[in-house]
Amino acid sequence: MRTRLAGALLSVLALTFTATGCGGSPGAATPSPQRSSAGADRVEPLGRKPTPELPVTVRSSDGGKVTVDRAERLVPLSGSLSEIVFTLGLGDRVVARDVTATFAQAAKLPVVTRGHDVSAESVLSLRPDLVLAESTTGPAEAMDQIRAAGIPVLVVAPASGLDDVGPRIRSVAKALGVPGAGEELSRRSEQRIAAVTESVPEERPRPRVAFLYLRGSASVYLIGGKGSGATSLIEAAGAVDAGAASGLEKDFTAITSEALVKAAPDAILVMSKGLESVGGVDGLVKIPGVAQTPAGMDRRIVSVEDGVLLNYGPRTDQVLKSVVAQLYDGKGGAE
Repeated sequence: MRTRLAGALLSVLALTFTATGCGGSPGAATPSPQRSSAGADRVEPLGRKPTPELPVTVRSSDGGKVTVDRAERLVPLSGSLSEIVFTLGLGDRVVARDVTATFAQAAKLPVVTRGHDVSAESVLSLRPDLVLAESTTGPAEAMDQIRAAGIPVLVVAPASGLDDVGPRIRSVAKALGVPGAGEELSRRSEQRIAAVTESVPEERPRPRVAFLYLRGSASVYLIGGKGSGATSLIEAAGAVDAGAASGLEKDFTAITSEALVKAAPDAILVMSKGLESVGGVDGLVKIPGVAQTPAGMDRRIVSVEDGVLLNYGPRTDQVLKSVVAQLYDGKGGAE
C-alpha cells in the first residue's frame, strides 16, 4: 500500500504491512467525500478557466522528459494531484480518480486503484492523454504497462512540507500547458497560508504536538518523527513536533509508553478516520501511554480528514486554519 498523503504516508503504510503481515490495507474501501474538521470537502477552482497551450515537453521527477500533446483526458493518480488539477480549473478533463481523491467534485469519477495500487487495465480502458503520478505510485509493473501502451506519464516529486505547495502546483500546471494559471494558483495558495500563519497565537512555551497514525482495525499505532510529513504543518501552527523533538529519527515509530513520555505532547494530531478506528478520543486515551501525556490528560486532540491533512496543496490553508483553531481555540476539538 502506498501513500496518497504527500509522501509521508508511504512510510506509515509500509510499516502497516509489516505490522499486519498482510498485503491488504485497513480501511482500504473507497472513501466517500466527507466534511472534515477543515471544512474542506470541496476544492475552489480559479475564477478563470484556462485553455491549455500544447504541446509542451517537461521534465519528470524520475529523470526523464515527457511530451504532452493533448490534455483532454487526464488521470491523476493521487488525491493531491487531483486536487491541483481541479483547482486549476481543469477538472472537467479528469476521467478517473485515485482512492484518496475524496473531495466532492471528484466523487462520481471511476476509481482506478485497488487496495491503493494502480490498476493498469482500468487506467488504459479510459484512454487517457496524460497520467499524473507521484514518485511513490505503484506497483512499478502497472506504471510500466501504462507507459508501454504509449501513454505519457508525468511523475511529480512528493510533498513533504509547506514549501512544496507552490512548486508542485507550478509543475502540474506547466505539464498541462497552463503555466499562467499555475503561477496564479501558487500565489493564491501561498498568500492564504501566510495569512493563516500570521494569525497564529503566540503561546509560550510553544505547544508540543505529536502526530499519531492510527489504524485500530489492524492494531497499528505509530508516532511520527523526522520526515513524517507533519513537521512543517505543526511548526506553521506555532507548535513543536513532539516526535521529532524527542529524537525520533525514523519517519514513524511504533507507539510505546516510553516514546510518548519522552515526546510529552501537549496535543495530539490525528487523521479523522484513524481516530474513528480506535473509538474516538475515549479509545485513543486507552492506548498505552497516551493517558499519561499532557495531551491525553487534557484530551487535547486535533483531528483532520485523512485525504487532505498532508496533501500540501491548494487546500492546505484550510487544513492549517483548522489545526490552529482546534489547537488554541478549543484546546483540541475532537470528541
